[in-house]
Amino acid sequence: MSIRSILVVALLLGAVGLAAAPAQAAEGDDASVSWQELSPEQQELLARLESRWAGLPLARQRALANGAQRWLDMSPEEREQAKERLRRWLSLGVEQRREMRRMFNRFKQLPPAEQERIRENFRRFQSLPAEQRQQLREQFQQLTPEERQRLRERLQGQ
Repeated sequence: MSIRSILVVALLLGAVGLAAAPAQAAEGDDASVSWQELSPEQQELLARLESRWAGLPLARQRALANGAQRWLDMSPEEREQAKERLRRWLSLGVEQRREMRRMFNRFKQLPPAEQERIRENFRRFQSLPAEQRQQLREQFQQLTPEERQRLRERLQGQ
């Protein structure tokens, strides 16, 4: 399978959210998405699935069609960022991927306000100079599990 195919499949599946439950069809809407309904660009991205398309579950067809459209709507810079994320994902071991999926699923179960608080903390971290981010990572890695837990609790209280 080519890197382009792997990339498209990973993006369509949600990359880090690979373990998430499949998309559900809209209530009362059980018509399949025919291959002809896809745009020529979507068909090109999904070409390797054409012969099996009609046999795919409706939720899978919709997820693939939506994912292909998301890819097509990305700017070149966003596509490069997505490719880099895929490379990092593929470099992870099985256990690391499993842990990432578990953490992602935990995050999605948090209340929206808590999710936003985490996103804001991440944005603040990303805005720090690279050297400072690296220093914080190293300091965190040196903490014991108990110290890490206390730090998490303290940050949650803020």
